[in-house]
Amino acid sequence: MSSVSSLPVESLNVSLGDRSYPIHVGAGILSSREHLLPYLAGRQVMIVTNEVIAPHYLAALKETLAGAELEIREVILPDGEATKSLASVERIWDALLAAGFNRRCTLIALGGGVIGDMTGYAAASYQRGVAFIQIPTTLLAQVDSSVGGKTGVNHPRGKNMIGAFWQPRAVIVDTDTLRTLPARELSAGLAEVIKYGLIWDLSFLEWLEGELAALRALEGAAIRHAIRRSCEIKAEVVAEDETEQGVRALLNLGHTFGHAIEAHQGYGNWLHGEAVGAGMMMATRLSAERGWLSEADVERVAEILKAADLPVTAPANMSADDFLDRMRLDKKNVDSRLRLILLETLGRACIRDDTDTDRLGRLLTDFPRA
Repeated sequence: MSSVSSLPVESLNVSLGDRSYPIHVGAGILSSREHLLPYLAGRQVMIVTNEVIAPHYLAALKETLAGAELEIREVILPDGEATKSLASVERIWDALLAAGFNRRCTLIALGGGVIGDMTGYAAASYQRGVAFIQIPTTLLAQVDSSVGGKTGVNHPRGKNMIGAFWQPRAVIVDTDTLRTLPARELSAGLAEVIKYGLIWDLSFLEWLEGELAALRALEGAAIRHAIRRSCEIKAEVVAEDETEQGVRALLNLGHTFGHAIEAHQGYGNWLHGEAVGAGMMMATRLSAERGWLSEADVERVAEILKAADLPVTAPANMSADDFLDRMRLDKKNVDSRLRLILLETLGRACIRDDTDTDRLGRLLTDFPRA
């Protein structure tokens, strides 16, 4: 893997008025005090991580914070999507209360999307809102879940059904943390990267087609560009529509289908990005059936997903009714109307609530299973 340590830290901004915050991207940035200390609200710091990430990066983060006259505590949670629950968030609240942390404390989320979402929700609700910082250690979290302020937990009947919008003070992306990421998790993160090209930027999608092998090999320049461009798109969309009243819903391409897969299969059995990959294939196929995409477009999307080692088929044990039952609980639905994100063309998405239920049922019935 090539190194990008010699390259300067790149920064961009999520523009939300007085709640704006930076995203800093760089190799080895976890050890940079100048990119972390200015975003602490006070002396009290609670690091939230999990039992997989802690052995790799907890000591390094604490060393970065050392010497700044801080009161540092930690919560180490179990790993996995199945732990994304109110019970886990309650452990964070318990630790904050036991330590006597006040409204000027700062929570630091050190981990993937599950840790980031739970830490953010704990911060949003503790004493009605305290500061938090995202330090995402998975590609999926670095390009998606750490940016934009969506926080929350899962419910057995639906993913991310309980939560709040609560923006971090900063997002610190250390690309070196991807070196300890399993290949399957890396592919799951690439699903969200591909999504940005499909919904927003055809030239980025074209770049990805030629660089997926380099990305899977964690080649420095390629991974850095993919993260930066993904964050730029996410920041642009969030600045326009923070609480998902309109255009931000486009970021959910494939997610309505994907969340149904995750909930039905049991959280963690399909990784989020894997389920989104299959979901984007379903959305692409439905877009083609509406006459917006050609068969060549559909095949092109399938090849991109396959090159990222993502599934393009649905679970073998999941029926059309299983999908529809879960999809009816999706947060984007309005007045019982199913809202789906579809593709008008490659590189441009739309929000539609006029999908014929019979057509959707046929697509779900006929979609390949594996």
